[in-house]
Amino acid sequence: MSFRASILTLYPEMFPGNLGMSMSGRAMERGDWSLDAKNIRDYATDKHRSVDDTPAGGGAGMVLRPDILGKAIDDVTEEGDTRPRLLMSPRGKPFTQAKARELADGPGVIIVCGRFEGVDERVIEGRQLEEVSIGDYILSGGEVAAHVVLDSIVRLIPGVMGNKESGETESFENGLLEHPHYTRPVEFEGREIPAVLKSGNHKLIDQWRLEISEKITEERRPDLWQEYLKNSRG
Repeated sequence: MSFRASILTLYPEMFPGNLGMSMSGRAMERGDWSLDAKNIRDYATDKHRSVDDTPAGGGAGMVLRPDILGKAIDDVTEEGDTRPRLLMSPRGKPFTQAKARELADGPGVIIVCGRFEGVDERVIEGRQLEEVSIGDYILSGGEVAAHVVLDSIVRLIPGVMGNKESGETESFENGLLEHPHYTRPVEFEGREIPAVLKSGNHKLIDQWRLEISEKITEERRPDLWQEYLKNSRG
């Protein structure tokens, strides 16, 4: 069974976008995964196809209506559908590599792309939407965030990446940032490939890569470094 992604958005023309290119695009053509983008406005009931209304209690902006969004979610949710329902939201839990891998091992995902001031809380509760954030900043809508989330998931679906080891040695997979990479030419602008990488001694190379990863993580992401140390000692 291939991975199925259903997107609920006010701008379905933004999909598949970059997801239809390169590795993810080839995987889609092979049938490793599929994407269906639905327009939330198609579920509106008035002649203006309105999907939002003013915030209860006053305030700036507009809020996506629960009746319309709820109907859209129900429409893409088949009987017995076990796919997680994500809402791209700046107040959500940070999206991580571990979460991407968890989702890649499942049947797919339903992603709601928010717009305006936000989404009515009642549909979040009533449809068990899991709020997910890709960073501490605000976007115009959830579409870009959905692209990021899907890109990180699709590449982990079995068979999508040609070299399984590529995914296992990347940043965050072992709690560390990835080591530097080098290729030909051996010398570039006075800088040479580290001698250990030319030694042919894979044990030394693995040790060097681990030590460099640890050094980079400690310098650039002390939060990850402390978590790595805690897990290493545990």
